[in-house]
Parts: sequence; structure tokens; C-alpha cells
Amino acid sequence: MNVEAYLEQRKRHTEALPNYRELCTSCIQPKFSCYCRHIERFHPNIDFVILIHPIEVRRRIATGRMSHLCLEGSFLIRGQDYTNVDEVNQILADGSRQCMILYPGKTSTNLTPLNAEERKNLFDPSKKLTLFVIDGTWLTAKKMMRQSQNLLNLPRICFSPEKPSNFRVRKQPHSACYSTLEAIHHTIELLGDSQGFDVSSRVHDRLLHVFNSMVELQLSFIKKADEIDSPKRYRKPQHLKRNSA
Repeated sequence: MNVEAYLEQRKRHTEALPNYRELCTSCIQPKFSCYCRHIERFHPNIDFVILIHPIEVRRRIATGRMSHLCLEGSFLIRGQDYTNVDEVNQILADGSRQCMILYPGKTSTNLTPLNAEERKNLFDPSKKLTLFVIDGTWLTAKKMMRQSQNLLNLPRICFSPEKPSNFRVRKQPHSACYSTLEAIHHTIELLGDSQGFDVSSRVHDRLLHVFNSMVELQLSFIKKADEIDSPKRYRKPQHLKRNSA
């Protein structure tokens, strides 16, 4: 095979390959749905450690990643069993931090019924509040907690959702199941003032701004796809209607 024939064959082979969409390197979204322009970073005076399950890493709509991009001082750590993950163990061993985990259950302290003083008394003012958050489905979250021996003894906190989740582009077990981002936002709403973050400033609503923008965009894509796929109803031309009358 001569050079010209080889180059022609390679060209045909290249053209036959799937045309993958270019992804944003930050939000891992296709360029046309990149949400980075909506991000306004801020520090909530709480360090969030987002433990993202490998399945969530592969999802385009991963609100744990979105939260990390919005929150200064946050960590995004991939894994399932974190027992021997150095980055996690270094955070846990840091004496300047008060580590807790946002996780529902019978042994969790529910923040919702507590008043401001009671919430404030939960924490050591001399230490940096560091909250671990699991980013995964309910099933994978349970498995991650069960396997990660270094997380089992962390004090647990939770809250009672006050309104349904707005995560309308992903099926949830029930309406009170919040996305990771919504859970983080509501935690800041409940604990921000106790950590010196002015909740009344509504700066933390920047999280919801990015989230809601993404949800609305994805819903518009779904609507457009439905319109393309739905069969067109046949309408009899007006002149035929008159003739048949």
C-alpha cells in the first residue's frame, strides 16, 4: 500500500469514528450545557468534604461536583471504601478540625428542631467545622458508610427537609430526598450563623442558582427531545374539510 492509499484509508477510518462531544474540563458537561459561567464561589465558614462514589463521577449531572466547584475550602474525594484513603485520614487527624458527617439515622442529631443557641452549642468554637457529605445513591451511601471504618464513629447530623427537592431531572426515592447540593445548601442555612457566616446575606443561594439553571436547561433538552420523537398528528386540510361537509 502506498502512502496516498494509506492516508486515504486512515481518513475514511477517522471519519467513521463516533463524534464525541467536547467536555468542559471543570464541570464535565458538554460545552453547550456547561454551567461554569453561573458559578460564583464563596466560603461558608464550613469545610465540606464531599465523598463521591465512582458511579457519581461518571454521571454528567453530579451535584457533588457542582457543590465543590462553588465552595471554597471544600474537598472532592472519589472512592467507596475510605478506610485507607490518605487524604481522608489526614483531614480526620487534623486537630484543628471538628469533623462530623451529614448522614440520617437514629443516632444522628436532627438540626431542624434545634434553636440557634442549641445548634451553636454542638460545636467547638476553637476548631474548624468540617462536614463530610456522601455523594451517591441511598444504596451506595449505605455501602460506603458500612465499608469506611474511619467514618463510622464520626458524630452524625441530619435535618428534616422543609420542601420537596427540585432535582426534577433525576428520579429520587421520594420528594424529600435532596440532591447533594440541596443538602449542603440547607445545612449552611441551618448552621451558617453558628459558624460566623451571615445566612441573611443569601450568598449561599449561589449554590441553588447554579443548580436551578442546570435543571431548567436539562428540562428544556428533554422537552425538545420529546417534541422531536412525538408523532405528528395529521390534520385534514381546510379545503378537504369544506368538501366533505
